[in-house]
Amino acid sequence: MRVEILGEGDPEIAVVGGIHGDEPSGVGAVEHFLDERPDLARPVAFVLANERAVERDERYVEADLNRSFPGDPDGQSYEVRLARELGEAIGDCVTLALHSTQSYEGMFALVDVVDDLTREICPRLSVDAVVETGAADGRIFESVPDTIEVECGLQGSETAARNAIQITREFLAATGALPDGETPHQRDLPVFRLGDPIPKAAADRYEVFAENFEEVVAGERFAAADGEAVVADRDFHPVLMSAYGYEDVFGYTAERIGTLSG
Repeated sequence: MRVEILGEGDPEIAVVGGIHGDEPSGVGAVEHFLDERPDLARPVAFVLANERAVERDERYVEADLNRSFPGDPDGQSYEVRLARELGEAIGDCVTLALHSTQSYEGMFALVDVVDDLTREICPRLSVDAVVETGAADGRIFESVPDTIEVECGLQGSETAARNAIQITREFLAATGALPDGETPHQRDLPVFRLGDPIPKAAADRYEVFAENFEEVVAGERFAAADGEAVVADRDFHPVLMSAYGYEDVFGYTAERIGTLSG
């Protein structure tokens, strides 16, 4: 793990890339700001988390880092030990964790629970939605509770690389580390509560017909496995839905619960 602090004093803010080694946009954003070295009003820790996985261009070495928190210094896997190290380094920081996905070309934020921090920062980010995930389940929130994760776009794309730099700049402005330039001030940012995974049967070919965040109604065909339709048994909004992004599930159901403003 590489941690570099820009600004004077102990870090109050952190930006993390490379939690998953096959998601280069976050790594690129961290390296961009370390090269740029902007004049920051508050100290910020820039973190390249799973450097071994990044070097291999693989999601992880032995275990998914974002399912390994809070970690253990004597843990059997490299990522479990790394999770503890990362938590100790930035556990008290307001943190942006950068990701990318195979399911959505835009940007959206994920938080464990919508709270005052979410309401303060997320409207200042160029995201399409906020997803409340609930229980941490080994994710970074267990060790770094004041974290906002952002999916920056399609994995490996130039758009995701640009988005990660943009969202980092907006986050630093929203937290007072950079001047407030042209950050958005969204009034009606939609909020979704994550539900159940959507399993997919073993097949050679998968298709997805639904669009992420757009409602699927009961009885609607939203996917197919080897040409056999998968039909919704109830209304839901799909999140992280894709044909091949996950091995065993198409994605997740979600419920739209309102907006950040009410």
